[in-house]
Amino acid sequence: MSPYSPQAKVAAYRSVNAHGIVASADPHTLVLTLFDAILGRLITARACIEQGQISRKAGLLHSSVMLLGELRGSLDLERGGSLAQNLSGLYEHMVRRLLHANVNNDAAAVGEVQSLLSEIREAWAAIGPEVRGQPPRAAAG
Repeated sequence: MSPYSPQAKVAAYRSVNAHGIVASADPHTLVLTLFDAILGRLITARACIEQGQISRKAGLLHSSVMLLGELRGSLDLERGGSLAQNLSGLYEHMVRRLLHANVNNDAAAVGEVQSLLSEIREAWAAIGPEVRGQPPRAAAG
């Protein structure tokens, strides 16, 4: 890929955009960004398993495991009580499932982690207004 190719330009834009988001984000938004990054990788990793792109799948799952480690490391186990302890255990379970998925090309295991992480992400997004001191939005429907 040449430094001036369309792909290189898009990659450069994404990098600058991501750095700008991270630099101006509050802690809640940063964690939400981590969830989104992992979920995006998991979606692509599942497709790679189904298409036989084993090398790419391995890189995506490795990256997902590393990001889950960041989430787990951000937990305050002393002040977070049982919730932080439970999340830590759940993140550890997810890491084990992704390692299993990587070794066994198990798309279902990736899907399991994707589902669990999506639920946690939804709950995290829902508390956003509360942790930012804003009134929560009314639920639609």
